[in-house]
Amino acid sequence: MTMRFIRCSGAIVLLALLSACQAPGGVREDSNDDVATEVRSTNKLAEINTQLGVEYMKEGNFETALKKLQKAIDIDSNYPRAYDVLGLLYTRLGQAKDAEQNFKHALELAPKDSSILNNYGQFLCSQGNATQGQELFARALKNPLYTTPEFAYMNAATCAAEVQHDTKAAKEFLRQALEKNPKMAPALFRMSKVNFEAQDYVSAKAYYERFTQVAEQSAESLWLGIQIEQKLGDQQSSDNYATMLRGKFPDSAEAAKLSSGQGQP
Repeated sequence: MTMRFIRCSGAIVLLALLSACQAPGGVREDSNDDVATEVRSTNKLAEINTQLGVEYMKEGNFETALKKLQKAIDIDSNYPRAYDVLGLLYTRLGQAKDAEQNFKHALELAPKDSSILNNYGQFLCSQGNATQGQELFARALKNPLYTTPEFAYMNAATCAAEVQHDTKAAKEFLRQALEKNPKMAPALFRMSKVNFEAQDYVSAKAYYERFTQVAEQSAESLWLGIQIEQKLGDQQSSDNYATMLRGKFPDSAEAAKLSSGQGQP
């Protein structure tokens, strides 16, 4: 089973996770100042190469990203962030075995790192292992110093909705994500979609309108807007979204659905 987490979603928040969680590698305390200085220098170089790997991933240059991440590990084989990002890279490449191996090693090196716990949990849910994935999200959220808990809540909600088919849990996770960040676009979109699927169309529209205030429309979001307005009987708004869908995303699967008559009353 494969799943796209936080799409608008997927790539944007994934990269936000990467950039938001950068931190220097652990520095050993040592009575010898020269040794301590050397360790700090090594970790800094590993951090720089890891961040370069992130930047190349953003550009879709996975081959160079892999080289930079491998260089980071050559510099410091105990730098957990490099293994964490390697796990993300191998996930993007569809190499699940290599991804899990790197996530596991990153967690062995930094068992309380919320970013690693979140990323590994996301991977496990994408592979259908919701139970263990949710356990890792919970561990990540126990850390009072975790600066982006909304990401873990969002991923937990996606896992609950798409793998566990637990709408109630998904809504609660989304509520907590939005409590931490009321303008988190992926959470607003997911909350709108969850409410639509639960046939609560008024709530679906409310969250959808909040989403449109903070994010650009995609083919997927416009399709949801069409469906919501159809259910609420607002033909004009539905037609407006349909016009936008045809104009901005004429080759999308959603536009094809519209042309085939789906989404019509």
